[in-house]
Amino acid sequence: MQREDERGNGGRTYDPDAEHAFPDERLNEVLRFVDEDEEIQAYLDAQNVNPVDRKGYNDHGRKHISIVRNRALCLYDLLKAGHVEFNGASQQGLDEADEAVIVALAAQLHDIGHVVHRSEHAYYSIPLAADVLDRILPELGYDVGDTVRVKGEVLHAILCHHTEERPLTREAGVLRVADALDMERGRSRIPYEKGGRGINTLSSRAIRQVTLREGDERPVLVEIEMTDAAGVYQVDELLKSKLEDSLIDEEIRIVAINSHGDGEQLLERIEL
Repeated sequence: MQREDERGNGGRTYDPDAEHAFPDERLNEVLRFVDEDEEIQAYLDAQNVNPVDRKGYNDHGRKHISIVRNRALCLYDLLKAGHVEFNGASQQGLDEADEAVIVALAAQLHDIGHVVHRSEHAYYSIPLAADVLDRILPELGYDVGDTVRVKGEVLHAILCHHTEERPLTREAGVLRVADALDMERGRSRIPYEKGGRGINTLSSRAIRQVTLREGDERPVLVEIEMTDAAGVYQVDELLKSKLEDSLIDEEIRIVAINSHGDGEQLLERIEL
């Protein structure tokens, strides 16, 4: 059974610690690089102080980034298997292999703006992520032109993950949705133990597991298991708002089930 302080990745997904978790050699090289980069790893710790320690919000540090990156790449994999075409890398003249690289780097860096402030953090993430990308992309073998193009696509995805700006690429849409899919109860453990009882914390506590798998009617099926109707806020408010205008909303079916319904619950099952 999953403990409350652990958040599994469920369904068709990948172990982010596995050296060859993904079939693409370029992507694996990028994943190994960022997991060993001292500056990036320092950000993962520093970016959690403002949202968790100072504001009492849910986790935005190492575990959140690991789960979002994993689920973003899982979404990408499922969408590609369903013959969904991505447009970010291709319209920039980049290789198809760069689609997953853009998704991975955007997931890795999307929350570093929290070191400045929780509010408007997506905007603060842009200059910080740009500095990191300017340093690491040449080390990963990208020339000047491709560095500019990959950086632009990564920054676009980061900007659109938590703002009113609509994604213009499916790579950006994947990050936007994946960010909302980290909603299980483990994410709210720290603020809950400190006495936090806000709607984000309580609704997250009601989500037991999120599973991504290949769907029958659409390329992606997301199944969300709740233990209490409070979890509806995570699904109908947070996830729904990020799914809309993501450019991949027509490719994803989302089903949420109250697993502890006793016949008298107001909610048994909802579907987006």
